[in-house]
Amino acid sequence: MASIPVPAPVHADYVDDPAALAASGRRVFETEAQALSAVAARINGDFSAACRLILASQGRVVCTGMGKSGHIARKIAATLASTGTPAFYVHPGEAGHGDLGMITDVDIVLALSYSGESDEVLMLLPVLKRQGNRLIAMTGRPASSLAREADVHLDVSVPAEACPLALAPTSSTTASLAMGDALAVALLDARGFTADDFARSHPAGSLGRRLLLHIADIMHAGDDVPRVHADASISEALVEMSRKRLGMTAVVDGDGRLLGLYTDGDLRRTLDDDRVDLRNTRIVEVMTRSPKTIGSDAMAIEAAQLMEAHKISGLLVVNDEGRVVGALNIHDLLRARVV
Repeated sequence: MASIPVPAPVHADYVDDPAALAASGRRVFETEAQALSAVAARINGDFSAACRLILASQGRVVCTGMGKSGHIARKIAATLASTGTPAFYVHPGEAGHGDLGMITDVDIVLALSYSGESDEVLMLLPVLKRQGNRLIAMTGRPASSLAREADVHLDVSVPAEACPLALAPTSSTTASLAMGDALAVALLDARGFTADDFARSHPAGSLGRRLLLHIADIMHAGDDVPRVHADASISEALVEMSRKRLGMTAVVDGDGRLLGLYTDGDLRRTLDDDRVDLRNTRIVEVMTRSPKTIGSDAMAIEAAQLMEAHKISGLLVVNDEGRVVGALNIHDLLRARVV
């Protein structure tokens, strides 16, 4: 029967001295910051060559690595894929048992191994070379087997691991991760990748909703738009506002063009004026002229920004001729999870 792992004993001094724990944590940040600075200084022609190799490829970037390098490779693949560079991760051990069939001859292979001597990764090289795949290696040893076999080598060697035993990959994995991010962002810039492109690969997230939803997708349209004509009384406008439940009504001319807006806030101000007769005063006398509006093809997030900037809770949607074609309020944006 397998024994249950027992946690290592706790150093009493650290339990009794919280400052010692904090100091240990700070040393990690300091060590890894130094590692990142060292690797950043090596962003050079090799880095540019790796970018050009990927940009010229008609295939995908296949990321691979064992152990901690494998975890970093998987994250790099995900970052590349979400920023305009098709990519996926292949486990080198599984690749040796059939998953190599996932890699086509036009794909670029990005292999991670800090030592550059990972047996599982090196085992794949003869097959990849025979198939014609170009290889980008990311290692901490430029003289390693993997680095020598690569078309392009990215040096991610670090002065020291943050682990005081120099055993657990810490600074080295951080450096590799940062190098992967650098590749992804450089490729993003080179492709002219936009926020809309990013949103299309993230449709289920809040960012996707904010960047993909247009006003036309969430606005009230047709008979659901509150509107009254210029000769309507205030009381008639209030009936329309109550029926449509948007806290406002558009005031339009005979052709449906916007003349003004009357809101719940306007009503409160009207009620404070003893001179106003709700039944006989025409709405044009108390409406807000030239209200803030938006077009139906604008992004929903633009409506949220407009409302926030002008401290309003609703907007009318007008077309190029100034006709009212829709309306929305802050609750519509909340339901759409734009805000």
